[in-house]
Amino acid sequence: MSDTPTFPSAAVAAPHRLASETGRAILAAGGNAIEATVAMAATIAVVYPHMNSVGGDGFWVVHEPGGRVRAIEACGQAGSLAAIGRYRDKGWDSIPVRGPDAAVTVAGAVGGWDAALSYAKSLGGRLPRADLLSDAIRLAGDGYPVSASEARTQPKESEGLLAAPNFRDTFFIGGETPKAGDLRRMPALAATLAQLADAGFDDFYRGDVGREIAADLEGIGAPVTRADLAAFRTAARDPLHVRLRAATVYNKAPPTQGLASLLILGIYERLGITGRESVRHHHGLIEATKRAFRIRDRVVTDFDRLRHDPAAFLQPDALAREAAKIDMGRAAPFPAAADEGDTTWMGAIDRNGLAVSFIQSIYWEWGSGCVLPRTGIHWQNRGSSFSLDPAAVNPLEPGRRPFHTLNPALASFDDGRVMPYGSMGGDGQPQFQAQIFTRHADLGQSIAEAVDAPRWLLGRTWGSTSTSLKMESRFDPSLMEGLAALGHDVEEIGLPYADGMGHAGMLVKHPRDGRVEATHDPRSDGGAAGL
Repeated sequence: MSDTPTFPSAAVAAPHRLASETGRAILAAGGNAIEATVAMAATIAVVYPHMNSVGGDGFWVVHEPGGRVRAIEACGQAGSLAAIGRYRDKGWDSIPVRGPDAAVTVAGAVGGWDAALSYAKSLGGRLPRADLLSDAIRLAGDGYPVSASEARTQPKESEGLLAAPNFRDTFFIGGETPKAGDLRRMPALAATLAQLADAGFDDFYRGDVGREIAADLEGIGAPVTRADLAAFRTAARDPLHVRLRAATVYNKAPPTQGLASLLILGIYERLGITGRESVRHHHGLIEATKRAFRIRDRVVTDFDRLRHDPAAFLQPDALAREAAKIDMGRAAPFPAAADEGDTTWMGAIDRNGLAVSFIQSIYWEWGSGCVLPRTGIHWQNRGSSFSLDPAAVNPLEPGRRPFHTLNPALASFDDGRVMPYGSMGGDGQPQFQAQIFTRHADLGQSIAEAVDAPRWLLGRTWGSTSTSLKMESRFDPSLMEGLAALGHDVEEIGLPYADGMGHAGMLVKHPRDGRVEATHDPRSDGGAAGL
């Protein structure tokens, strides 16, 4: 794969073709990139339920044509009943990952859609909600084919997932695990989306839909109340950024791990690695990842409870100090356990140059597994990232935002190009972002080549508890041998394209002729579409 899909003026990229088609239709109807992304977010929440949901969270990074970059945080807080004592009294040593006790936080994604549409209107957006949600409503009501990605997903903690309230009744078809292509209908979810299209997205938190959500959460014993829903608000925050040789790269501030993604790029550049893809190139990225994760794990928490200024770690002298600690002749130890997650990254660029990097997730595949019967919404388990140790960096506390692996990236190059990019994959997200960015920006690969190329993951992946350096089988054996000789615990995973290596995407707007290159991962069910 080397030819990048290229469109004369505008494009979208998403991990499911139906979401891409939705985004393209909105652009064709005169919608801007934010409106196209809201529409894709609704469609992907229906057709990719193992990766995301209306009951999840979302984050936005938006680059305006004039160069201003803004970010939207749509991250739900822990419920008012979500106290450490509640879980200790139930005998838990950690927050469970499945079932009602895993449904710890408010879902922020729909609030993010609302904030994004207000932003879109300030930039000339004019399409009604009904148009943006029409595909999602139709697909939920009439049915959509189960994706290949969903059919091959092997869920973690599957017993708890299958035992979660209403999971089997919602996602099984004819009492059986569905196969790729089987038609699934979600009538309750279709009705919820239709209500939101008519009444407005705020109805999710402070209206009829919110009332029904709260009643169902109370009915299953989750710690989120109607008052918690009513108290939710999105936040507009300045994104973090790091200055590189030929670009400024932006990402989300805490509680996301956007800091780690920027640190990897900033540290790596200061290693002075040039030339073709090599052992040295990958060793530098891997070691930069280790340094970045050490900082992330002691710094990133709820934005309102930060003990350190994240931007201070992205200053040139701080990055140089971290780079100086890397031994280019030997791998540093890596005992840390990685965080897993299932997510959707999507991007859009319109004819005016408005560019969006967006990510939406329910954390683990199918989240908590709990489906709320009145609304058809399945709820995230993002709150299971909290600790029950009150002295931890991210302790459980009512009203606190959880640590988020989600982090949408966007690069503004000195030559005028703008590039939204990102990936799903929990702790893999910063690693995958670094690999695809450097392959394109430093090694000169097309974005299609950069996204298609084999990837590695340092740490755990689905179904494995090891913290080895996992590598897809398409890597040159001599490169794997070279990394092993430096002390990396290399594990060739036996797959040329693995879901555990993320579903990534990239788009680039070229300033001279306005064309947009766009691509999405062959590991996913998606692609790019445009005008």
